[in-house]
Amino acid sequence: MTLRFYDTASAEVRDFVPLVPGKASLYYCGATVQGMPHVGHIRSAIAFDQLTRWLEYRGFRVTVVRNVTDIDDKILAKSEASFHPEFEQEPGAVPEEEWWALAYRYEQEFLKAYDTLGVSRPTYEPRATGHIPEMLALVQQLIDRGHAYPALDGSGDVYFDVRSWNKYGSLTRQKLDDMQGATDADPRGKKDPRDFALWKGHKEGEPTTASWVSPWGAGRPGWHLECSAMVTKYLGTEFDIHGGGLDLRFPHHENEMAQSQAAGHAFANFWMHNGMVTYQGEKMSKSVGNTVSPAEMLELAPPRVVRYYLGQAQYRSVLDYQPTSLQEATAAVERIDGFIARAVRALSADGSLFFGSHGTVPDAFGAAMDDDLNVPQALGVLHDTVRAGNSALTAGDFAAARQALTGVTDMLRVLGISDAAQPAVDDQATAALGTLVEAQLAARADARARKDWAASDAIRDTLSAAGVVVEDSADGATWSLQRG
Repeated sequence: MTLRFYDTASAEVRDFVPLVPGKASLYYCGATVQGMPHVGHIRSAIAFDQLTRWLEYRGFRVTVVRNVTDIDDKILAKSEASFHPEFEQEPGAVPEEEWWALAYRYEQEFLKAYDTLGVSRPTYEPRATGHIPEMLALVQQLIDRGHAYPALDGSGDVYFDVRSWNKYGSLTRQKLDDMQGATDADPRGKKDPRDFALWKGHKEGEPTTASWVSPWGAGRPGWHLECSAMVTKYLGTEFDIHGGGLDLRFPHHENEMAQSQAAGHAFANFWMHNGMVTYQGEKMSKSVGNTVSPAEMLELAPPRVVRYYLGQAQYRSVLDYQPTSLQEATAAVERIDGFIARAVRALSADGSLFFGSHGTVPDAFGAAMDDDLNVPQALGVLHDTVRAGNSALTAGDFAAARQALTGVTDMLRVLGISDAAQPAVDDQATAALGTLVEAQLAARADARARKDWAASDAIRDTLSAAGVVVEDSADGATWSLQRG
């Protein structure tokens, strides 16, 4: 077994060797809770949930930290707008909502979306506002080491001096003088327009509750500072993996890495970034009107289907949403569920059902996941196993069918698909329905054997009208319940 992951910093796939044998430490950027979760947030969370599950499957004890940015310019702006009805409000906005209440309300929406789609809770989920002392200590450390300075205009801001750190730009392989904003950015008391804020001085009109006492005056932390302080508290100055969406590489992760390393921290051994979600090949944009939210997806398909869709691509690739995407994911999940239901019924009737775990996934599945989480290839193994299981059931080879069933359930568990929310099921009603449908399929098979196509079609139509989807293949007929 050799785990290999792509490292953004070195731009190569490297063997994963943890800093501490048998343990793995992962920090990935969570939400800035200023609005409802969008599909990019959820895709990222699912990608790093898959990573966590696979590391655990491979025997690592994994510590996961996912932050919550609960103080931010946009949070303050939306809170301020809620006190002024003349400003356009988002759906669900609460009148006269304090910034901290707004942040907490949206944080709960993120948690609900994560839980619904089977994203495991992290080991720690720290809020930025709970870690101000650690942030102040890091700022002072950077000032003492000559990498930060209070703003030249006396505003109370503190900036990181990018020219003091000759490795600045190394994560994204950019030269400082070529970086955007080199000539047209507002200096605002900076030595260099590209210097970024570690601490933001309190400004007139901002709520006093959104500022904390500091050696440089009342203020609040800069976005980049928050992550460096929190990851160091929970994972130490050096840890295994830092993750996040591809859009965070610059400036967020570039700045995180610079300020942490300038403070003397080795920081992340691997940087892993998931790709974006597009809409029919175009970047999603509210102004264009081509966005689709997790909530909208969940209105179109069950959570397990949405989880399957958002997690089906290799994490570094672009995931393109098409109007038919959820239909295709639904068909894939129904094929899997159809086999599971068929196998459970057949093996229960045979008295040989062992609906447990082998503790091992197929070798080909493991090889795919070890290779930088190649989920598409792993899903290919999953569907091959489903087909083999159906063939075994048709042939009456219950030992092979049982092996396929346990393999499928293990793979679903590793991919997190089993943990997405499912509607409550009445087991007795489900068993009764299965018996009735199987009897109808047996009658249909007999009609087809007699070439009585009219009777065969009539049975299929009756089942379809009842919401039962019948699929014919070389391995026989399978059925599932129509979704939606």
